[in-house]
Amino acid sequence: MSYKTIKLEVSEAIATLTFNRPEVLNALNPEMISEFHSALEDVQEMPELKVLVLTGAGKAFVAGADIRILQGLDPLGAKQFAQKGQAALFAMEAMDIPVIACVNGFALGGGCEIAMACDFIYASEEAQLGQPEINLGVIPGFGGTQRLARLVGKARAKELCMSGRMIPAREAFAIGLVTRIFPAETLMDETLKIAKTIAEKGRVALRAVKHVIDNGLDVDLKTGCALEADAFSVCFASPDQKEGTTAFLEKRAPKFTGRLE
Repeated sequence: MSYKTIKLEVSEAIATLTFNRPEVLNALNPEMISEFHSALEDVQEMPELKVLVLTGAGKAFVAGADIRILQGLDPLGAKQFAQKGQAALFAMEAMDIPVIACVNGFALGGGCEIAMACDFIYASEEAQLGQPEINLGVIPGFGGTQRLARLVGKARAKELCMSGRMIPAREAFAIGLVTRIFPAETLMDETLKIAKTIAEKGRVALRAVKHVIDNGLDVDLKTGCALEADAFSVCFASPDQKEGTTAFLEKRAPKFTGRLE
């Protein structure tokens, strides 16, 4: 499928989705959100893909919502806009494969919210992240208040959302928002290096890790461990489990297929 506001490229088992409105720092408008959601569905339907990487063209990852769009919204339109963005991010979180945010520049407002909905964030040393919606007289609408609090804690999330301040990548790393930081010139190479490492693993086990960690955080420890035991046992239904243990004993690299039968 062809897109106007994003680019979707596939290389072997890795898909790279690039937000592509660099003239407005990849600001989100309804068209971009729709195309982003559609691209996620396209990726989900490609069984050969094992990792999705998100990044932005130019100086930004995504510098937030297009202010011209926000200016024209009434309360009903604003709710529909928020729900549209939230639906795309819930769809991304529900994907079977890992999703890595490669934050090359500004990740503000909706951009920070997209990054937080990924499985983890790699950022350029020059990146800036934040939820500055308060400066427009509104609050985050794509799940920012909720995911930020879960990632960095209630007090830090309140401080960032109430002050609207942007934070550099190193501070974002220090508070647990960003997983790793790289020089700008090596960010994509380093991200793809990890993506390739992940893509070499068994798809069944990758899906299980994602499912158990995501769902286990919302329940008590005992229930979470029960989820883990169930997912652990499901791995034994896949040929990948036999291949992994056999390869280890034979002192060779495993060749995972990702099949359940």
